[in-house]
Amino acid sequence: MNAVQYAQSNRIVELMRRRVEERDAEWVKDALQQAVLLELATLPPYLCGMWSINATSQNRVLHTLRTIVFDEMSHLGIACNLLTTIGGTPRLADEELVPKYPGPLPGGVRPELTVFLGGLTTHSVEMYASIEEPDHPLPLPAPASHTSIGAFYTAILDALSAQPELITGRRQVVRDMEDHGSGNSLVELKTLDAVKSAITVIKEQGEGTSASPENPFPNEAGSGELAHYYAFREILHAHELIEPPLPPDKWDFPTFAMGVVPTGGWPRTGPTAAPAEVIALLDQVNDTYSEMLRLLEQTWKQDDPGQAADFLDAAVSKMFMLRFPARELMKRALPGGSDKSYGPEFRYTSA
Repeated sequence: MNAVQYAQSNRIVELMRRRVEERDAEWVKDALQQAVLLELATLPPYLCGMWSINATSQNRVLHTLRTIVFDEMSHLGIACNLLTTIGGTPRLADEELVPKYPGPLPGGVRPELTVFLGGLTTHSVEMYASIEEPDHPLPLPAPASHTSIGAFYTAILDALSAQPELITGRRQVVRDMEDHGSGNSLVELKTLDAVKSAITVIKEQGEGTSASPENPFPNEAGSGELAHYYAFREILHAHELIEPPLPPDKWDFPTFAMGVVPTGGWPRTGPTAAPAEVIALLDQVNDTYSEMLRLLEQTWKQDDPGQAADFLDAAVSKMFMLRFPARELMKRALPGGSDKSYGPEFRYTSA
């Protein structure tokens, strides 16, 4: 299967259909590469929603989204550590593999869902919640008819529990991120217990537990912080309570009205082509994002921990460089008298 076929396949669904006794080392490597792409796929839509809030850090919705973005960045790093500890190498810098928008989640997870890039609206928050939805959301324990992220990670953990000898501790990246949450640091995954703890963080930060919607690994101890799915549902509920009622794309705090990025990105040619200064900003975001992915891929190729740390620092620096051009785009109105604005495309470009 070439890269194009792999990227367009329902690979996670196919892996989940494999009989338990067939889930060998190659199955786990394949599954964890899909997990890496799945974690990456959540970042651009969440970032667009967060950056479209034109308010101070005291804004509760902005705080919630920022916390979730940091969690997802940590989840991406954990997934990479999981893959390298069993002898794999994460692939992040590949035009065919990097998630495209609008489009499905990688691997056929939530097949009914189209993930798009746009500003903060009730539609986008509903999409965020659908990404994180557990198989049995509280309080209604109805069986799911699809593969959830949590169920996929459970299958990976079961396969590793049956084959703990696969865990080698190879090329582990370590980074202290306790200031972003009690479970967010990247630690060495050298034992099955460490792997169990790491996967538990990913699942329970996103879905909560079977007994509580709270995040057991919050940004601040005792804060009552909700797991991602329930946090997004809370944002929707708060919007429903606004008086007088507001349209789905309006909030009681200032936002940039970023439009939904079309298939293939914003037009560069033709009657609706973006102005030259907008194209320059779009290219700046795409190039910076692509370089960030190349640096992340290099991070998990290093045998020397110091070199890995240097690459990760450079990647994090690129991540923070995305915010300015992305928000500048959101200040530029779309043509044709629309009340919407441009926004980042997050398209991979070759070096």
